Amino acid sequence: MTPAEQSLKAAEICRLAPVVPVIVVEDLSHAAPLARALVAGGLPALEVTLRTPVAFDAIRAMAEVEGGVVGAGTLLTPADVKAAKAAGAKFGVSPGATERLLDACAEHDLPLLPGAATATEIMVLLEKGYTVQKFFPAEQAGGAAYLKSIGSPIPQVKFCPTGGISLKNARDYLGLSNILCVGGSWVAPKDALARGDWAEVTRLAAEARALR
Repeated sequence: MTPAEQSLKAAEICRLAPVVPVIVVEDLSHAAPLARALVAGGLPALEVTLRTPVAFDAIRAMAEVEGGVVGAGTLLTPADVKAAKAAGAKFGVSPGATERLLDACAEHDLPLLPGAATATEIMVLLEKGYTVQKFFPAEQAGGAAYLKSIGSPIPQVKFCPTGGISLKNARDYLGLSNILCVGGSWVAPKDALARGDWAEVTRLAAEARALR
């Protein structure tokens, strides 16, 4: 899968909803009900971060949930890409981009949202054919104001900004022409997961869905 093909697929996934939940699953039993709750609230694209020992098993469980499109976040190595694809991930997300990581995604046909935070990084990825990128860490790297500015000289690139985004500032990003969606963890708060309060997760997801 070429970078251009990856970006076309990534754009399709990003347009499913205004928010992609960034999920940390520590208890595997939470995976399926969490996915069902988020999908029920109108957020079908789900990014499971590879930050816990059960992350790949969580991707497997969520991939079985009807209506969900599950991806793997925090891809760092070719081994991560291979394991994510085997677990059923439909897309990948990385905080940055290396040649080996990009090559692995091409080899395993995994659409990637490669991370970038500077004009140079964005341009390098654009040269390779990545017209859809992750902007990370969004708030710390300049926020919506930076992305608005970068959109003038580099209008070819669309972004999914992630990092420090919440219900309070999500609209600042979503109102920009070069933003397809935002990534955020607020729709799957730890306390709700600990209580098994899936109705609250669905409520938060529906609230996020209504942002656009």
